[in-house]
Amino acid sequence: MERSLRPLAVINSKPIYDSDIDEVIAGMGERGEAYQSPQGRAAILEQLIAQRLFLADAMHNLYEREPAFKAELQRIKEQLLTQYAISKAVDSVTVTDLEARKFFNENPSSFQGRPLVSASHILVSTETEAKNIKSRIDAGEISFEDAARSHSSCPSKAQGGNLGEFGPGQMVPPFEKAAFSMEVGQISEPVKTQFGYHIIRVDAKRVSAPLTFEQAKDAIKARLLDEKRQKAYQSKVNQLKILYPVERP
Repeated sequence: MERSLRPLAVINSKPIYDSDIDEVIAGMGERGEAYQSPQGRAAILEQLIAQRLFLADAMHNLYEREPAFKAELQRIKEQLLTQYAISKAVDSVTVTDLEARKFFNENPSSFQGRPLVSASHILVSTETEAKNIKSRIDAGEISFEDAARSHSSCPSKAQGGNLGEFGPGQMVPPFEKAAFSMEVGQISEPVKTQFGYHIIRVDAKRVSAPLTFEQAKDAIKARLLDEKRQKAYQSKVNQLKILYPVERP
C-alpha cells in the first residue's frame, strides 16, 4: 500500500504522517492487523489527533512546570535509567555455538525422542451423558465419529472428534494422563476436566525422532543466554551492594 509523504494532519505545527499510523499498528503486534484497513487507519489517525491536541493544550498551559508533572517525570526517568543500567549489565552476555554444543552433548536425555499420541474425543457437559454415549458406542449402535459429530461440544466434532497428534504438556493433565496410559484403539471411560467430560479414543502412538544439534541449537542458546544473563544480573547486584550499602532500618 502506498504511503503519502504529505502530512495527514497538522496540529500546533506538528505533522502526523502515514508512517506514524504504521508505527502505532506495528506496536500492537498481531492485534494491529485488525487496523490495516481504511476504517482502522482512520480510527488511529483520530486517536493521534486527539493526543496531539492534548499535547498542544498541555504546552499552552505550561503543565510541565507543575510540581505533580515534574514528580511523575522524575519517576519515569528513574525507571528508564534503571532499565538502561540493567540492560548495560546483561546485554553484553553471549552464548557461542561451542557452549551450546557442550550443553547438547552433556544432556542427551533432554533431546531424546518424546512420546506422541494421536487421539479423538467427544466432549459433553455431564458424566451421565458421557456414559450413555460410551454405552451406545460399545454396543455398536453408533460409531465414535458419528457420536462426536452429533454430541460433542468441541470444534473437533467436524472431524469426527479427531484432535490430531500431541505430546506431553499440550493437553490438560487429566486428559493427557488418560491418553498416554491407554492402548491404541481403546476408548476411555468419561474423563473429567475443567471443560466437561471427555470420551477419549487413542488412534495411534509413536515416539518422535531425537532432536539433532541443529534442531535444538536455537532453543539451547536461548536457555543458556537467559541463565547467563541471570548470573550477570545477580553478580552486578552483589557488586553494587558493596558500592552502595543497603540499609534495612
